[in-house]
Amino acid sequence: MTEIVLMADPLVSAVPVQECGERFVDVRRDSALLVDGRKEQDSAGAFAHLREGVLGRLLEAQARLPSGIRLLFVEGYRSPSLQRRYFDSYAERLRAENPQWPAEQVRSAASRYVSPPEIAPHSAGAAVDLTLADADGRELDLGTRMNATPEESAGACYTQADNISDEARSHREILSTALTAAGLVNYPTEWWHWSYGDRYWALRTGAAAAHYGPRELD
Repeated sequence: MTEIVLMADPLVSAVPVQECGERFVDVRRDSALLVDGRKEQDSAGAFAHLREGVLGRLLEAQARLPSGIRLLFVEGYRSPSLQRRYFDSYAERLRAENPQWPAEQVRSAASRYVSPPEIAPHSAGAAVDLTLADADGRELDLGTRMNATPEESAGACYTQADNISDEARSHREILSTALTAAGLVNYPTEWWHWSYGDRYWALRTGAAAAHYGPRELD
Protein backbone atom coordinates (compact mmCIF):
# COMPACT_ATOMS: atom_id res chain seq x y z
CA MET A 1 0.00 0.00 0.00
CA THR A 2 1.40 3.39 -0.95
CA GLU A 3 1.95 6.00 1.74
CA ILE A 4 -1.26 7.81 2.65
CA VAL A 5 -1.42 11.55 3.21
CA LEU A 6 -3.85 12.11 6.08
CA MET A 7 -6.17 15.10 6.45
CA ALA A 8 -4.15 16.28 9.46
CA ASP A 9 -0.96 16.54 7.38
CA PRO A 10 0.34 20.13 7.13
CA LEU A 11 0.51 19.61 3.35
CA VAL A 12 -3.30 19.71 3.30
CA SER A 13 -3.75 22.80 5.47
CA ALA A 14 -1.09 24.60 3.40
CA VAL A 15 -3.30 24.47 0.30
CA PRO A 16 -4.93 27.89 -0.21
CA VAL A 17 -8.67 28.26 -0.66
CA GLN A 18 -10.05 30.53 -3.37
CA GLU A 19 -13.73 30.30 -2.51
CA CYS A 20 -15.71 30.45 -5.74
CA GLY A 21 -19.08 31.05 -4.08
CA GLU A 22 -20.80 28.24 -5.94
CA ARG A 23 -24.27 27.51 -4.61
CA PHE A 24 -25.40 24.51 -2.61
CA VAL A 25 -28.04 22.20 -4.09
CA ASP A 26 -30.26 19.60 -2.47
CA VAL A 27 -29.59 16.25 -4.13
CA ARG A 28 -33.09 15.02 -3.20
CA ARG A 29 -34.73 17.77 -5.21
CA ASP A 30 -32.15 18.60 -7.88
CA SER A 31 -31.06 15.17 -9.10
CA ALA A 32 -32.12 11.60 -9.72
CA LEU A 33 -29.60 10.18 -7.26
CA LEU A 34 -30.76 7.42 -4.95
CA VAL A 35 -30.61 8.90 -1.43
CA ASP A 36 -30.29 6.67 1.62
CA GLY A 37 -32.48 7.47 4.62
CA ARG A 38 -30.02 6.86 7.45
CA LYS A 39 -29.35 10.60 7.92
CA GLU A 40 -32.98 11.71 7.68
CA GLN A 41 -33.01 12.55 11.40
CA ASP A 42 -31.32 15.75 10.27
CA SER A 43 -34.63 17.59 10.05
CA ALA A 44 -33.17 20.52 8.11
CA GLY A 45 -31.88 18.17 5.43
CA ALA A 46 -28.37 19.62 5.56
CA PHE A 47 -26.88 16.18 4.88
CA ALA A 48 -28.42 16.13 1.40
CA HIS A 49 -26.66 19.29 0.20
CA LEU A 50 -23.58 19.58 -2.00
CA ARG A 51 -21.96 22.22 -4.15
CA GLU A 52 -23.51 22.27 -7.58
CA GLY A 53 -20.27 21.24 -9.29
CA VAL A 54 -19.85 18.21 -7.05
CA LEU A 55 -23.37 17.00 -7.78
CA GLY A 56 -22.75 17.38 -11.50
CA ARG A 57 -19.74 15.11 -11.24
CA LEU A 58 -21.67 12.52 -9.26
CA LEU A 59 -24.29 12.40 -11.99
CA GLU A 60 -21.52 11.96 -14.55
CA ALA A 61 -20.08 9.12 -12.46
CA GLN A 62 -23.48 7.45 -12.20
CA ALA A 63 -23.80 7.50 -15.98
CA ARG A 64 -20.52 5.58 -16.18
CA LEU A 65 -21.65 2.72 -13.94
CA PRO A 66 -22.50 -0.70 -15.37
CA SER A 67 -26.15 -1.40 -16.08
CA GLY A 68 -28.08 -2.37 -12.95
CA ILE A 69 -25.79 -0.52 -10.51
CA ARG A 70 -26.51 2.89 -8.98
CA LEU A 71 -24.78 5.29 -6.65
CA LEU A 72 -26.34 5.37 -3.18
CA PHE A 73 -25.86 8.81 -1.62
CA VAL A 74 -25.60 8.79 2.18
CA GLU A 75 -24.16 12.11 3.38
CA GLY A 76 -22.89 15.32 1.85
CA TYR A 77 -22.77 18.58 3.80
CA ARG A 78 -21.89 18.60 7.48
CA SER A 79 -21.84 21.84 9.46
CA PRO A 80 -18.53 22.98 11.01
CA SER A 81 -19.99 22.55 14.51
CA LEU A 82 -21.13 18.98 13.79
CA GLN A 83 -17.76 18.18 12.24
CA ARG A 84 -16.05 19.50 15.38
CA ARG A 85 -18.27 17.32 17.55
CA TYR A 86 -17.47 14.21 15.50
CA PHE A 87 -13.75 14.91 15.49
CA ASP A 88 -13.48 15.72 19.18
CA SER A 89 -15.51 12.64 20.16
CA TYR A 90 -13.34 10.25 18.16
CA ALA A 91 -10.12 11.94 19.31
CA GLU A 92 -11.23 11.61 22.93
CA ARG A 93 -11.90 7.91 22.42
CA LEU A 94 -8.42 7.39 20.94
CA ARG A 95 -6.86 9.41 23.76
CA ALA A 96 -8.58 7.23 26.36
CA GLU A 97 -7.50 4.02 24.62
CA ASN A 98 -3.92 5.24 24.09
CA PRO A 99 -3.00 7.48 27.03
CA GLN A 100 0.68 7.35 26.06
CA TRP A 101 0.08 9.08 22.72
CA PRO A 102 1.09 12.74 22.43
CA ALA A 103 -1.53 15.21 21.26
CA GLU A 104 -0.26 15.34 17.67
CA GLN A 105 -0.42 11.55 17.35
CA VAL A 106 -4.02 11.58 18.57
CA ARG A 107 -4.88 14.29 16.04
CA SER A 108 -3.21 12.41 13.21
CA ALA A 109 -4.83 9.09 14.09
CA ALA A 110 -8.25 10.72 14.48
CA SER A 111 -7.93 12.20 11.00
CA ARG A 112 -7.91 8.71 9.48
CA TYR A 113 -11.62 8.62 10.27
CA VAL A 114 -12.83 12.21 10.81
CA SER A 115 -11.33 15.27 9.13
CA PRO A 116 -10.13 18.11 11.36
CA PRO A 117 -12.90 20.74 11.26
CA GLU A 118 -10.78 23.48 9.70
CA ILE A 119 -9.97 21.18 6.75
CA ALA A 120 -13.16 19.14 6.48
CA PRO A 121 -14.37 18.68 2.88
CA HIS A 122 -17.86 17.84 4.15
CA SER A 123 -18.18 21.29 5.71
CA ALA A 124 -17.30 22.83 2.36
CA GLY A 125 -20.06 20.92 0.58
CA ALA A 126 -17.26 19.29 -1.40
CA ALA A 127 -17.40 15.72 -0.09
CA VAL A 128 -19.85 12.88 -0.22
CA ASP A 129 -20.11 9.56 1.58
CA LEU A 130 -21.66 7.05 -0.78
CA THR A 131 -21.77 3.44 -1.86
CA LEU A 132 -23.36 1.29 -4.55
CA ALA A 133 -26.81 -0.26 -4.84
CA ASP A 134 -28.48 -2.60 -7.28
CA ALA A 135 -31.39 -1.66 -9.53
CA ASP A 136 -33.83 -2.31 -6.67
CA GLY A 137 -31.96 -0.03 -4.29
CA ARG A 138 -30.34 -2.81 -2.25
CA GLU A 139 -26.92 -1.83 -0.93
CA LEU A 140 -24.04 -3.86 -2.37
CA ASP A 141 -21.19 -5.40 -0.37
CA LEU A 142 -18.10 -3.18 -0.35
CA GLY A 143 -16.30 -4.98 2.44
CA THR A 144 -17.30 -3.03 5.55
CA ARG A 145 -20.22 -1.01 6.75
CA MET A 146 -19.99 2.64 5.81
CA ASN A 147 -18.19 4.67 8.49
CA ALA A 148 -16.45 1.61 9.95
CA THR A 149 -13.46 2.72 11.99
CA PRO A 150 -9.97 1.37 11.31
CA GLU A 151 -10.10 -0.31 14.71
CA GLU A 152 -13.38 -2.18 14.27
CA SER A 153 -12.65 -3.20 10.67
CA ALA A 154 -9.00 -4.20 11.16
CA GLY A 155 -8.15 -1.68 8.46
CA ALA A 156 -10.65 -3.05 5.94
CA CYS A 157 -12.14 0.45 5.68
CA TYR A 158 -8.99 1.50 3.80
CA THR A 159 -9.84 1.64 0.10
CA GLN A 160 -6.97 -0.64 -0.94
CA ALA A 161 -7.35 -3.09 1.97
CA ASP A 162 -6.59 -6.69 1.11
CA ASN A 163 -8.68 -8.27 3.89
CA ILE A 164 -11.98 -8.08 1.98
CA SER A 165 -13.72 -10.50 -0.38
CA ASP A 166 -13.17 -10.56 -4.12
CA GLU A 167 -16.76 -9.39 -4.61
CA ALA A 168 -16.29 -6.39 -2.32
CA ARG A 169 -13.02 -5.52 -4.05
CA SER A 170 -14.74 -5.67 -7.42
CA HIS A 171 -17.46 -3.32 -6.20
CA ARG A 172 -14.86 -0.89 -4.85
CA GLU A 173 -13.14 -0.90 -8.22
CA ILE A 174 -16.42 -0.15 -9.99
CA LEU A 175 -17.10 2.76 -7.62
CA SER A 176 -13.55 4.08 -7.90
CA THR A 177 -13.40 3.86 -11.68
CA ALA A 178 -16.60 5.85 -12.17
CA LEU A 179 -15.87 8.54 -9.58
CA THR A 180 -12.24 9.01 -10.59
CA ALA A 181 -13.24 9.41 -14.24
CA ALA A 182 -15.68 12.14 -13.16
CA GLY A 183 -12.90 14.07 -11.41
CA LEU A 184 -13.41 13.17 -7.75
CA VAL A 185 -10.68 11.92 -5.41
CA ASN A 186 -10.92 9.36 -2.64
CA TYR A 187 -9.69 9.68 0.93
CA PRO A 188 -7.82 6.37 1.05
CA THR A 189 -8.63 5.49 4.66
CA GLU A 190 -12.36 5.53 3.82
CA TRP A 191 -13.54 3.74 0.70
CA TRP A 192 -16.87 5.63 0.83
CA HIS A 193 -15.48 9.20 1.04
CA TRP A 194 -15.00 11.11 -2.22
CA SER A 195 -14.57 14.82 -2.89
CA TYR A 196 -14.04 17.50 -5.48
CA GLY A 197 -12.86 21.10 -5.14
CA ASP A 198 -11.63 20.95 -1.52
CA ARG A 199 -8.07 21.21 -0.17
CA TYR A 200 -7.47 17.45 -0.20
CA TRP A 201 -8.65 17.28 -3.81
CA ALA A 202 -6.33 20.15 -4.73
CA LEU A 203 -3.34 18.45 -3.10
CA ARG A 204 -4.06 15.14 -4.82
CA THR A 205 -4.61 16.66 -8.25
CA GLY A 206 -1.96 19.39 -8.16
CA ALA A 207 -4.47 22.23 -8.39
CA ALA A 208 -3.13 25.61 -7.27
CA ALA A 209 -5.98 26.16 -4.81
CA ALA A 210 -9.20 24.67 -3.49
CA HIS A 211 -12.42 25.99 -4.98
CA TYR A 212 -14.53 25.45 -1.85
CA GLY A 213 -13.84 26.16 1.82
CA PRO A 214 -15.84 25.29 4.96
CA ARG A 215 -18.92 27.49 5.42
CA GLU A 216 -22.33 27.55 6.99
CA LEU A 217 -25.23 26.35 4.90
CA ASP A 218 -27.53 29.22 3.91
